[in-house]
Amino acid sequence: MNEFKFINSIKQSYYRNNTTIKGIGDDAAVFRLPYHDIVTSVDTLVDGIHFSKETMKPFHVGYRSLAANLSDMAAMGANPISYLVSIVVPKNYSNYDLQEIYHGLETLAKKHQVDLIGGDTVTGEQLVLSVTVNGAVLAGKARYRDLMRPGDIIFVTGTLGDAAAGLNILLDKQSVDFGADYLINRHRMPTPRVEFASQLANIERLALNDISDGIASEANELAQASRLTIYLDEGKLPLSKELKQFPRAQQLDYSLSGGEDFELIGAVSPEYWRLVRDAAEQTNTPIAKIGEVKDELKNNGTVWIKRNETYIKLQSSGYVHKN
Repeated sequence: MNEFKFINSIKQSYYRNNTTIKGIGDDAAVFRLPYHDIVTSVDTLVDGIHFSKETMKPFHVGYRSLAANLSDMAAMGANPISYLVSIVVPKNYSNYDLQEIYHGLETLAKKHQVDLIGGDTVTGEQLVLSVTVNGAVLAGKARYRDLMRPGDIIFVTGTLGDAAAGLNILLDKQSVDFGADYLINRHRMPTPRVEFASQLANIERLALNDISDGIASEANELAQASRLTIYLDEGKLPLSKELKQFPRAQQLDYSLSGGEDFELIGAVSPEYWRLVRDAAEQTNTPIAKIGEVKDELKNNGTVWIKRNETYIKLQSSGYVHKN
């Protein structure tokens, strides 16, 4: 496809977001935001490393690449505004498949009122997709990992481990009696919790982290950033009925270290817990209280999980990318 024709084919006919001044069509994009901090996130997917043709259709590659960035926006408490796409396209890649990648991007972007404002397209040996998202949060209100404090409640959105289970079904490493489509969809088309996070804006202090590598990894990141100790309860981890049909050992492996659920783990003062629950109810977001934060000098920077009435140290055994 001619590069200029392709650019025109993905160019929006109007801007969804009133912060966008100029998108595709000039040497650079322009957007304007008073009284806000700008938040930026980038995620790069490489064919054969982060996904494969056997498990992801081009539509899903586009959709999930944007979902990963939007989840980062949610974890920072930011509202996504615009995104840029840089893509390396193999010489033998079809125009239809290329358009399907952008169809996946556009489908999720439209849902969240995010504008495509630029990018770059080049030819190479393998498919590489890099997506950058710009967002905004009220000045001084970003949700950093080091904002956790002793006595905080640890909570998580959604259910854990579904994406890893879905991937293993796609790789023919797992079979299930029911719910295969649900689990596969959780892998291919995750739900970034942008609306839920935006409803938390009135909470004075809140720490958030998105679950891209597994809750074991992300909980440890919170503990290390805040130099505090997290205690989790294994029995309170939210699992879908589809995941519960797996052997217990696999349920725990997928939920703790499976990765790419793109849910949120957070820490909030008990006085604001009601506001978190209200936000979950308003946005139809499942939420579960799974632990607490303590200040213990000998254990600070670590995570412990209650299993059979005994606390075991939970290592940062997060997800290692594989296809």
